[in-house]
Amino acid sequence: MRIETFIAQNAIQRPGKTAVVAGDIRLSYDETDRFSSRIAARLAATGFKPGDRVVFLLDNGSEAVVSFFATWKVGGVACPLHPSIKAEKLAEIFRSIEPAAIIAHARLMPIVEAACDLFGNRPVIIVAQAAFPIDDTLSYEDLIGVDAVFQPPQGLREDDLALLIHTSGSTGLPKGVMLTHANVTAACTSITGYLRNSADDIVLSVLPLSHGYGITQMVTMAMVGGTLVLEKSFAFPRVILSRLQSEAVTGFPLVPAMAALFAGMPDLSAQTLPTLRYMTNAAAGLPPTTTERLQKSLPHAALYLMYGQTECLRTTYLPPDEVTSRPISVGNAIPGTSVSIIDENGLSVAAGETGELVVEGPHVMRGYWRDDAATTTALRPGSNGLRLHTGDLFRADEDGFLYFVARRDDIIKTRGEKVSPQEVERVLYALPGVLEAAVEGVDDAVFGQVIKAHVAADPAAGLSERLVQRHCATHLEDFMVPKMVEFHDALPKTATGKIRLNAAKAPEASDNEKGRIA
Repeated sequence: MRIETFIAQNAIQRPGKTAVVAGDIRLSYDETDRFSSRIAARLAATGFKPGDRVVFLLDNGSEAVVSFFATWKVGGVACPLHPSIKAEKLAEIFRSIEPAAIIAHARLMPIVEAACDLFGNRPVIIVAQAAFPIDDTLSYEDLIGVDAVFQPPQGLREDDLALLIHTSGSTGLPKGVMLTHANVTAACTSITGYLRNSADDIVLSVLPLSHGYGITQMVTMAMVGGTLVLEKSFAFPRVILSRLQSEAVTGFPLVPAMAALFAGMPDLSAQTLPTLRYMTNAAAGLPPTTTERLQKSLPHAALYLMYGQTECLRTTYLPPDEVTSRPISVGNAIPGTSVSIIDENGLSVAAGETGELVVEGPHVMRGYWRDDAATTTALRPGSNGLRLHTGDLFRADEDGFLYFVARRDDIIKTRGEKVSPQEVERVLYALPGVLEAAVEGVDDAVFGQVIKAHVAADPAAGLSERLVQRHCATHLEDFMVPKMVEFHDALPKTATGKIRLNAAKAPEASDNEKGRIA
């Protein structure tokens, strides 16, 4: 089924039900359907053709949700980009995907204008929240305010492209992950199944709608007729807590940095958030200490630990009743899909052995935009069609539960041994006073690499390099103990709050880094 169908169905079945809450704006399903049809009609009037691309530079807000569904209604491909992108990178993406239209918030128009100048072309531009008219652009507010007859193009199919999500890269142009309507619907159908979503759910998301994890919140709520509450950031946890209460939120997606702040709130309890039914975590592994605090503070809310990639949106989940006994597992394949762990020869590895995770199912991407070489590397023949080679190292226990080990490129090789950064980070988080932790390998003339820990600590804890190293030596083998510890006020984070040591060096990069998404 095509994604826009869900909005149309809900507009008939529950027209007055709140679909989107963003700041002071509340849109019903009927309004979301009508507004998106009006934007779609205007795009069609410009000569827009099915398969054309629409770039979004939008903060989390109602405009983003309406724009996604408008693009899909007119047969277009939504290309959401994080608002922090710089003009030079934006222009490179323009050259690659040749957008027919751009929808942007007014505050981002200087970046859009500069990118268009570098691109050498000016697509149709729709501007939202403009305080005054901007030459050669269309006003989002004017378009949704005027009734228009929209006739959907003929021949739209569920295997048409729905999304081009650009993965971040340390160098070069980010790759555009191509996901069809069928891919997205398959992934989100599976997600709504294991989360038991219904029209009664109200999900609050601070995850940007340029990110796979954020997009799935929007689509799953549209599928079941629930309500999506959008916030722009987790910078002020107290504000988010108040919003969770006032909107009677039932579902709350998290990433580890957010979860740590949330779990550390002293007044968090079942009485504080009585309606909260579940929480999810993705993008990176949740430290067991954070998991324990969440479970203790909110015992009534089920916690789902998950793993995925932009290339398939979601891959695995751990049922909440397994979290206490397997706190570092990411579970098993989501329903309707399959995964396996293979060695360098493509053969399945035994329980306890490490290998590459490969994924099969209807949620696996079509490929990378105009990049046959990268597509051929990632998608290879499997038992039931093409399977995705994730590039991530995993192991499984005797019961078949999966454990993320590391990105293949992140493995630290020291003293002839291989070290998973995540294993060291889990030990660091277990030290009282450690608020944030990340580990990297630093080149060393003798050992090849040595381990360096980066820590943000509570000043009252009085932690020192020696205390951190002594704690690690108690729980880790000698070659895994950090040889250096650097203290920070806070560690650099991506747009979704995921700790990434190079985030400060590349603030314009998207957060959709292959391997730790959704």
